[in-house]
Amino acid sequence: MRALLLLPAALLLARASAQTAVTVSIAPGYAEQVWYSLQNGVVATAPKDNWDLAFEIDGFTASVLVNTQKAGVEVVKSPFAIADWNNVDTAGLSTWPRAHNADTSWSFGALNQGPFADEFDLGWGNYNMITHVVAGDTIFLVHLSSGVWRKLRIDGLATGTYTFTHANLDGSDELTGQIVKSAYATKNFVYWDLGTNTLVDREPAKDSWDLTFVKYIAFIPQPYGVTGVLQNKGVEASAATGVLPANADWTTAAFSAHINSIGFGWKAFDMQNMQWVIEDSLSYFVKDLVGNVWQLVFTGFGGSASGDISFTQELVSATGLAEQPLAATLRAWPNPTEDGRVSIDAAGARVLGVEVLDAAGRLVLGQGEVGGGLVTLDLGDLGPGTYTVRLRTDLGTAHTRLLRR
Repeated sequence: MRALLLLPAALLLARASAQTAVTVSIAPGYAEQVWYSLQNGVVATAPKDNWDLAFEIDGFTASVLVNTQKAGVEVVKSPFAIADWNNVDTAGLSTWPRAHNADTSWSFGALNQGPFADEFDLGWGNYNMITHVVAGDTIFLVHLSSGVWRKLRIDGLATGTYTFTHANLDGSDELTGQIVKSAYATKNFVYWDLGTNTLVDREPAKDSWDLTFVKYIAFIPQPYGVTGVLQNKGVEASAATGVLPANADWTTAAFSAHINSIGFGWKAFDMQNMQWVIEDSLSYFVKDLVGNVWQLVFTGFGGSASGDISFTQELVSATGLAEQPLAATLRAWPNPTEDGRVSIDAAGARVLGVEVLDAAGRLVLGQGEVGGGLVTLDLGDLGPGTYTVRLRTDLGTAHTRLLRR
């Protein structure tokens, strides 16, 4: 049995936990995209603008993304049918709505946007239940970063192979492309550069990353370029808003598979002082691909000058083990306490760290690894009030509240 002692003020600045400080850079001008594993760090980095189209490999929605964050790139869904390929004109082009990728799901790219004729309409083509072929039925106009418009059709997706055609509006320089999904089975998407008509293999294996840091289009409510964090397929996240990170509890979180559950809202630009401000009463819980739960707290943003995004990450539940059973058996006595001395039963878990937080969420006591069994806590000179005790264990993180009279 070990007593928890009051730490020197200097040590209170370093949380007695497994927090790791991280800085991910997407380069000045937000020029790069970074894929990140919560367990292993940065997995891959690629130029943000080295592609125009992205074809979904994993999944059944046949999503086709367009890189509308690339300078000058925009896409419109024309009123022309595939049979009118040779008769495309741009009369009314300025009134045709621009299409963007959804910011909540990878499954709805710019070419998959409605309105839909029926449930088998994928936006760029229709799925045939008998042949299992998606046949293209729509012509798109894509404005490239080079300043030219190209007409584009996805000819189809058959036997696991995408085929597509693009050309100048007058029909000249007609080119075709093909992507065989089985050749990239480890990916979510494979990319294409329309300017060079070449495939770009830029994304890491789908099971190697949890988050991607990138500039993308959000709808607030109009399409607007933002910089933030998107989740991989299969990764869920929740936001703990209005509560200091030290007091946030992942077991009450409502996890969401929306890829922008973290997004860009953890920062705001202060126009008066001309600087980025990080929200302090906000943290995120992320359930990674293997079921671990991590707490992310953003601590800094360098803007376009550096592209640096700083945060702390902390493992709060390993391999999906629920925290609630541990919390339910966590006992502290006497509670309330008159003299500040309390015993806490960790229910057999190995205690990796103990923290005591005051009512404002400030860390006032802390200790590193204690081991198993009982933890004896001495609130020392701390005055009367309600305190939160957080135990970080090999089974996750548990909380209990203490009242000192």
